[in-house]
Amino acid sequence: MDRIGRLIVLTGILPVLPTPFTASGEIDEAAMARITDFAIEAQVDGVVFPGFASEVDELTAAERTTLLKVVTARVRGRVPVVAGASAATADLAIQHAREALASGVSIVMIQAPKSVGTGAEAVAAFYQDIADAVPGIEIVLQNAPAPRGSDLKPEVILDIVRDNRAITYVKEETLPSGLAISAIIAGKPAHLKGVIGGGGARYFIDEYNRGACGAMPAVELADIHVAMNRAFRAGDIARARDLYMRTLPLLVIQANFRMAFTKHVLSRRGILDNRVVRAKTPPMDAHDIAEIDAWLDACADLMRETAPPHALAAGARG
Repeated sequence: MDRIGRLIVLTGILPVLPTPFTASGEIDEAAMARITDFAIEAQVDGVVFPGFASEVDELTAAERTTLLKVVTARVRGRVPVVAGASAATADLAIQHAREALASGVSIVMIQAPKSVGTGAEAVAAFYQDIADAVPGIEIVLQNAPAPRGSDLKPEVILDIVRDNRAITYVKEETLPSGLAISAIIAGKPAHLKGVIGGGGARYFIDEYNRGACGAMPAVELADIHVAMNRAFRAGDIARARDLYMRTLPLLVIQANFRMAFTKHVLSRRGILDNRVVRAKTPPMDAHDIAEIDAWLDACADLMRETAPPHALAAGARG
């Protein structure tokens, strides 16, 4: 085993954990522990922090480090932890990767900054600098759509991955992601363990049909996503499709309100006591809340079937 963590395998449901804040806007370590407990009790296959859904751009370096330590302490090695290490420069990404290693996390997810461009040579150099500086890590190459990401083409990703053995996974979330996932899997080198779907699980069935090894949605419906993953892997595609169709209206709304939606649902489920966000998200008015709650109520039976022991079913909390 030439690198720390080479035996770790990422597969299944790997939710990106949100950052909880107190009513005054400070990070809430106790709530971070509850979110992590919720994910573990939902029997997820791993957790990711921080990511875009964690409001990572709104966190200081110290806050990122503090909360990652909370997550790893609650996980206690039961599932893999993937640490987000994306940054505006390779030097900053290296710093984040080293901090992740110091917290016991050997897999980091990194998106190349748009300033690097979209050419294979420049992007490859960015990732190689990180791999050379932090030899104990594995990298999940995150390929996000514009305007947030660089929309790298599959052939560019394959050129980058072939020459960098530290890159062991690709998170492909460009839109549409299907053809890109198929192309990367078809051309992947032996050291690339798999391709993970993004898009908040809104394209789950298509991504899995194309060979994606897992998905990285937000965490608020983790228990249902775990059930969907297990049904698909067991060959019960009809059950997986039913769970997908039942939750898709919520995921469509989540695409608009992002972290505020996630925190509202976690509040409904008894995990959080507010939905404070730092990121600039569209405001949700009474009509939006009523629509979200109606769809949550429509999924209450699924949540009763799959909910972790301490999580309240939707509708149990106002």
